[in-house]
This record gives sequence, C-alpha cells and structure tokens, in this order.
Amino acid sequence: MISYQRFRAGLSQLKLSESAVSPGRCPFCGLTFFVRLNRASGGLRCAGCSAGSVQLSIGWALREEVGALGNYDVCELSARGAVSAYLRRTARSVATSEYFHDVAPGALHKGVRCEDVQRLTYADAAFDVVTHTEVLEHVPDDVRALKELLRVLRPGGTMLFTVPLHDGPQTIERARVRDGVVEHLLEPVHHVDPLRPEGILAFRDYGRDIVDRLRAAGFVDVRILAPSQRVRRLEGLPVILARKAS
Repeated sequence: MISYQRFRAGLSQLKLSESAVSPGRCPFCGLTFFVRLNRASGGLRCAGCSAGSVQLSIGWALREEVGALGNYDVCELSARGAVSAYLRRTARSVATSEYFHDVAPGALHKGVRCEDVQRLTYADAAFDVVTHTEVLEHVPDDVRALKELLRVLRPGGTMLFTVPLHDGPQTIERARVRDGVVEHLLEPVHHVDPLRPEGILAFRDYGRDIVDRLRAAGFVDVRILAPSQRVRRLEGLPVILARKAS
C-alpha cells in the first residue's frame, strides 16, 4: 500500500501533459500499472509499490542474478522504499540503515540504524548479498567504502548497486574532503534526498572505470549489467554486479 507521504511526493512530480499509464510486471509486486509522471529521468512509478526506475532495475537484477533470497542474509544501505520492503519480505534476514551525520554508526535514530559505509559496524563476512542505490557518489572516500563492503560480504557473496553513470571512460571527481573540510573541485551538485531537504552533495560522477575501482578493491566477476529487458522500455538503468571470491 502506498503511504500518504509517498502519494503526495509522486503527485508533486505529476505533469498531466507528459503523463501516461501502461500495464507491466513489477519485480516487487507482480502485475501492475506503471505511471509516467513526467518525461524526466526518474519520472516513472509502479502504481502498486511506488518503485521508480532505479528500484525496478535493482529488483530485476536481484531476481535474475541472485534468485530466491530465502536462504540469504542481506544488507541494504537504505531503510525505506520498495527494495527494503521487498528484502524484508523475502530474505532470511535483512539489515537496513541510513546515514545520519550526527549519529554514531551502529546506533539507532528514531528506530533506524545509522551506518557509515566508510566504517560499517557489521561483522566480517556477515552477509550473502549487499545492495544499495545511488549511494557511492555521495561518499567522500569511496575506496574505503568499497573495501568495507567487501569485508562484510561472505566468500562468493554478491553486491548489486546503482550509481549515476556517464558514458565516458573516467570518473570525474567533483569534491573531496581534506583536513575535515569539503574542497570543491567543480561546481557543487546536490542530488535530491527525502531525508535532507537541502539535498546531498555528489563527490563524483562515475565513468566506466568503476569496474576497475571495484577490482582494485578486491571484487571479482565485476560487470555493468545492461537494463533488464523487463524494464528497458520503461527506462531501466544499468546495475553494477560485483562478487567476492569464494
């Protein structure tokens, strides 16, 4: 069921001249209708669970690359939305979290666990699967974050995630932290974040070399998956797969 807050958020994006409705299948709630709120990227929503293009892409990647989750312990770097809800229903266990800058990692804030992906509080080899959407571009030290994500995966474990990808070969660094202060290398860009009205700073724009970054962190079988055929016509997004060696 769609919450009142999510309904209002979707309604605020609606442009009647650009809207459309079409039937389809959602990886989270099955047969459904997809609503085109506007022509902008991210303007698509599942009428059943409110999942957008990013969540739909991760959902089908989970189904196609991992399969049934009933025997798996999963870590998702968000505590809200369609992906988290699906994992809670289907995985053996799921650890969800959000990042709050003024809360200690591992502590609870209004019932939600705080985790900093640069220094996760989970034990080594705690999870079979790790998922996250649109997170790493906002992390100051993504090298450290990738090593942490590898650490908490079990041997043979799978990570599936999305980041905004441009078509160039190299990642563009937009900002960095030096001596505790953010130093802007390019004009600051802030992405929309429901938890932060001011938006959240993007530290980089990833290019195709994200595959090399993952391999350098120790991951194997690293691939950029093309959008699933099930969502390609609905503006599905590439999903990045990386595994830990067995």
